[in-house]
Amino acid sequence: MSGDQADNSRDQKVRVAIIGSTGYGGVELIRLLQGHPQIEITSVISSSSAGVPISDGFPHLTDIIVQNLDGVDAQEIAGKADVVFAATPSGVSSTLVPQLLDAGLKVIDLSGDFRLKDAASYEHWYKHAAPEASYLEQAVYGLSEVYGEAVAGVDFISNPGCYSTASLLGLIPAISAGWIDPKSIIIDAKSGVSGSGRGVNLGVHYAEVNENLKVYKVNKHQHIPEIEQVLTQITGEPVTVTFTTHLVPMTRGIMTTIYASMNNTYSDEDLVQLYREYYRGSPFIRVRDKGIWPATKEVTGSNYCDIGFATDARTGRVTIISVIDNVVKGAAGQAIQNMNLMMGWEEHLGLRYVPMYP
Repeated sequence: MSGDQADNSRDQKVRVAIIGSTGYGGVELIRLLQGHPQIEITSVISSSSAGVPISDGFPHLTDIIVQNLDGVDAQEIAGKADVVFAATPSGVSSTLVPQLLDAGLKVIDLSGDFRLKDAASYEHWYKHAAPEASYLEQAVYGLSEVYGEAVAGVDFISNPGCYSTASLLGLIPAISAGWIDPKSIIIDAKSGVSGSGRGVNLGVHYAEVNENLKVYKVNKHQHIPEIEQVLTQITGEPVTVTFTTHLVPMTRGIMTTIYASMNNTYSDEDLVQLYREYYRGSPFIRVRDKGIWPATKEVTGSNYCDIGFATDARTGRVTIISVIDNVVKGAAGQAIQNMNLMMGWEEHLGLRYVPMYP
């Protein structure tokens, strides 16, 4: 290849389509991708709003991107894009994504339809018919910091769930090192209301959420089998967790407070060293010093996951605190991180956003 050809190759941007552009995840993809130097958004797609300018529903996007929303047609999308982000509800992607893959597109799916490898488990937890087994097998689970090598160069990535991301990133180094008992894990997770999506329902009505804290989906949350699936793969033995979710009166953010029994005596400094070594080279993991624990506002608007620890010699347990922005690291930001790995780009490309504070 000549020098001129190489320069033209670098200058040619990858065309991106976003399906589900009128949800919070889709709109966040638009915001983040506007700053990505290697891509061009060529199509924003909504099954319910085709032909309508996206700025009608999101005035903050006026004059920023291609305006008219397209309908969902795999062949038409393939004519405009190279990579597709599917930010659709669970139960939709299971039929849509195979069409996109068969049309020759690279796909990053933000729904939960392809995260669980066992079809029966998916149907139990998600209450939808499972995708075809061949597509479940093809999907690579995109927890970037753990499975980055598997993500590189593939055509189909299943983006992890928001709670699963925060929980797994907080647990995996200690689990991998054998420092905690997998049978003892309790995860207390709290999320802002944007995690429930943009749909209107009583549960996220202002008067119901404001000045209130409530638990939901007790022992029934669909991220439970996802967390257990990954931990089982890592340990080589079945792992079950107690996982409880709470809705808190804020827009963005997830905090997981994780409790586990230690298999030996470890100090806070030991945990800090272990995690920093495990995540060496991971640009979006920030491990706090001893006695400093992260807060959700410290990652808002960014792709960071911040982690802190407190060991307790009296009980023999460790408390692990992991925080993310559920719309960024828990959805759109991690999806872009996965795209970077998929395309062979630097992992942090287009994602070096400083958290918004205050």
